[in-house]
Amino acid sequence: MSETKKYPAPVTNPETAAFWDAAKQGKFMIKRCTACGEAHYFPRSICPFCYSDKTVWEKASGEGTIYTWSLMRKSPTGPYAIGYVTLKEGPSVQTNFVDCDLTTLKIGQKVKVVFKPTDGAPLPFFTVA
Repeated sequence: MSETKKYPAPVTNPETAAFWDAAKQGKFMIKRCTACGEAHYFPRSICPFCYSDKTVWEKASGEGTIYTWSLMRKSPTGPYAIGYVTLKEGPSVQTNFVDCDLTTLKIGQKVKVVFKPTDGAPLPFFTVA
């Protein structure tokens, strides 16, 4: 009998509340700096490129490609894969890969965001597109 994996609820704060509120609606948000035009993730109020506080929320497509990944075969909770996904919008996201055959993941493979429920806001992960 398999058990459904339980994920911890994210810790929210006023700076990230809009991100988690959008996640509850199935939307994956990033921030874009209106001073330099760069998109960034993890969303924060200060641009990591030019340090401007002129940032706005933007709904991301939730699509990207695997930049790199690593498969952890031995774990008390079973095998899992982590890695970086480069979003269509530009930023790279550190993530876990779920709902797919972890042994067939490949660099450059197309992936899409999926949200997994928690006791709070859902958490974003990625799966094969």
